[in-house]
Amino acid sequence: MKYWIFACALAAGGGNAMAATDCPPYTKRTPGGDYTSAEDRDGLTIVEKFHFSRAVETLTQGMTGSLGADISYTLEHFPNHHRALASMAKLGLRLKSAQPPGARYSITCFFERAIGFAPHDVTARMVYGSYLLATGQDATALEQLDAASRLAPEQATIQYNLGLMYVKKKEYEKASAHAQKAYALGFPLPGLKNKLKAAGKWKEPPPAVMEAKEAPAEPAAPPVEQPSGE
Repeated sequence: MKYWIFACALAAGGGNAMAATDCPPYTKRTPGGDYTSAEDRDGLTIVEKFHFSRAVETLTQGMTGSLGADISYTLEHFPNHHRALASMAKLGLRLKSAQPPGARYSITCFFERAIGFAPHDVTARMVYGSYLLATGQDATALEQLDAASRLAPEQATIQYNLGLMYVKKKEYEKASAHAQKAYALGFPLPGLKNKLKAAGKWKEPPPAVMEAKEAPAEPAAPPVEQPSGE
C-alpha cells in the first residue's frame, strides 16, 4: 500500500497567486475516463507509453516536450490519474508555479476537474489535500480531507493525515482522536504519535476488552493476543 502523507516541509514556496485561467470540466475522451475504472483503464497503456514514463513521473525528463505538457496530456485523458496529479503538484512546487510551462490548466484546475468528474475518488482528494497544505491553504486542505474521511471512514491513511492536520492547527484533542483511529486501523508510521508525544498530548489506548461468548457446540478457542504496537 502506498501512503499519501502530507509534506509539511514543502510549505515554503509554491504559494504564488494562481494565474487567472479557464477551467472547463472534463469531458470523457477516447482513450480516457475514470482512472479507478477497470473498463476506462483499457486505454491507459497507450497514454502512459508516450506521455507518462517513469522519467516523466519522477520529473526527470519529458517524452514529447516539457514535463508540464506530458503530464498535462495524461490528465487531459485521465483527469484523476493519481500519480500524474501528484507529479503535476510536485512540478508546480519545484518551479514555484501555479501553472507549470506546457500545462494546459493550472494545478488547482487539474484537481478540480479530477474531483468534479470522479467525486468518489478518495485518493485524488488526498493528493489534492497534500498540495493545498504544501501551498499554505490549510482550510481548503481540511475540507478535502474531511470529504475523503466521509467517503472512506475506515481508511487509516486518511485518519493519519487528519491527525497531522489537527496537530498543525494545535487542536490536539481532535488530532489524538484521529491518531487513535489510524493506529487502530493498522497505520504503520509513528510520526503522528511522536508529534503528539512531543506536545505532551499522546495517551496510550486502553487495552482491548475481550467479551467472553458462549459456544454451546464447541469449546471456545483461546484468545488471540493483540500486538503492542511498539
